[in-house]
Amino acid sequence: MLTLAVFALAGLIFVTSFNTAKGTNLRTDASLLRLSDLIEERSHKNAGLDESTAALRARVDSLAARDDGSTRAEDKELDALEAKAGTTEVSGSGLTVTLDDAPPNAQAAPGYPEPQANDLVIHQQDLQAVVNALWRGGAEGIRVMDQRLISTSAVRCVGNTLILQGRVYSPPYKITAVGDQGKLTKALAASPALQNYQLYVKAYGLGWKVDEHRAVTLPGYSGTVDLHYAKPVS
Repeated sequence: MLTLAVFALAGLIFVTSFNTAKGTNLRTDASLLRLSDLIEERSHKNAGLDESTAALRARVDSLAARDDGSTRAEDKELDALEAKAGTTEVSGSGLTVTLDDAPPNAQAAPGYPEPQANDLVIHQQDLQAVVNALWRGGAEGIRVMDQRLISTSAVRCVGNTLILQGRVYSPPYKITAVGDQGKLTKALAASPALQNYQLYVKAYGLGWKVDEHRAVTLPGYSGTVDLHYAKPVS
């Protein structure tokens, strides 16, 4: 009876495996590839939606400009609110911080332990530390890769890829800020999280580069500003 039970269990496992595989090889990474393709497709779709949203917003703005129902004071207040919301472009001096993974053949510098896999890649907290430091340094606006950040933007990483406002990016990551270069540089240097990051730059060769700009223009945020989860208090 015990032998029959073992054979029955083995048969059940074989049937389950067959039904799951449906004729495919369970040991391949095909499912992961399909997921990667799906993410890439959705990212391109979101990019297209952002462009159409920007075009519609520009059209609405042009139509609103013809409206003579608002006073000059109201127009000025609206312009100030749009600037704070990040939906209009901002120009001025600034800088760009570039973060990158360590080289594929990275070795530990003398005096440092051999690196683990997580020591050689950019993490979410690294990107967030740069963004937070730039805000503390008085940045008038920040762009991560090709997208302007607003108050509801979330810098999130899945694995070694960045997901920002529905679009996917791979390193190197570029964060550009408009503001006083001296204050921005001091804020980066004063960040404890970035001081820790610099240790990994020295130990394992993680990428770190700061480029200053005499003049740089950040486009306004062109995506939706609707809240998906939070609701305003009445």
